[in-house]
Amino acid sequence: MPKMKTRRGLKGRFRLTASGKVKRQSSHFIHILTKKSSKRKRQLRGTTLVSAADTPRMRRMLGH
Repeated sequence: MPKMKTRRGLKGRFRLTASGKVKRQSSHFIHILTKKSSKRKRQLRGTTLVSAADTPRMRRMLGH
């Protein structure tokens, strides 16, 4: 059986933490920022974790 190929587009968007969780950038922070409040933009700046239900699939796609 051949090896599973890594989804190369995901490699730049998702990272694994030391405990095996998947980290991602918050969405809605690329454009149309004028109508968003400063508080909302400040909170979107950080990273969040992928939900527990999606983590196994993301790990497979990342090749781990």
